[in-house]
Amino acid sequence: MDGFLSFNYNELTAIKLSLKIALCSIIVTLPFGILCGYILARFSFRGKILLDSIVNLPLILPPVITGYLLLLTFGKNGYIGKYLYNLFDISFAFNWKGAVLASAVVSFPLMVRAIRVAIEQVDPSYEKVAGTLGASKLKVFFTITIPLAMNGIIAGTVTAFARSLGEFGATITFVSNIPGKTNTIPIEIYSLIQNPSSADASIIKLVIISIVIAFLSLILSEVFVRKTIASSKDR
Repeated sequence: MDGFLSFNYNELTAIKLSLKIALCSIIVTLPFGILCGYILARFSFRGKILLDSIVNLPLILPPVITGYLLLLTFGKNGYIGKYLYNLFDISFAFNWKGAVLASAVVSFPLMVRAIRVAIEQVDPSYEKVAGTLGASKLKVFFTITIPLAMNGIIAGTVTAFARSLGEFGATITFVSNIPGKTNTIPIEIYSLIQNPSSADASIIKLVIISIVIAFLSLILSEVFVRKTIASSKDR
């Protein structure tokens, strides 16, 4: 039992790296997720269906394709990546920052969906009343809309965090499997499975950790979703 609860260097590295990447991913995407969810929930405009489709595209695209598109776009010789590298010495390919980008792209739709639903549950009349009392649109957004939609925002953030922890296909395609740099929990599990001499205990430990984190995240997300629904009914 003691051996099962102990972790070697590679296992600890994979766990720490996964948590770091997932946390950075949601920090980067949260402002954009809130903005995108608000736009989709509150505005009607030509091209809204197109925007909605683009946001949700990573959900249905094979992750390998997503990773390849990221490589074409943000690799050192990519359409955007070459300028970032030449002008600012910023590189995403084959390092942990690229893993953050891949996780962010894949988990973003889940975040936006939850936030959009939460904002749709907020009665627009509250925002209109605040506006008639002299509050600017920006103030209404931060003092009325965001607080009332907070449960949904938290639910979307937790779900995106869990999805980032489980990201594999886009990540390994975009940043490969580099020990200590890009070997997240899913990639480390894959590496262990490919090695016939790997101990089953190492694989099982990482699998259990992944399941526990995902399970707790889903429960937490569901709690906040239910709070969002309950709050909208009370209002």
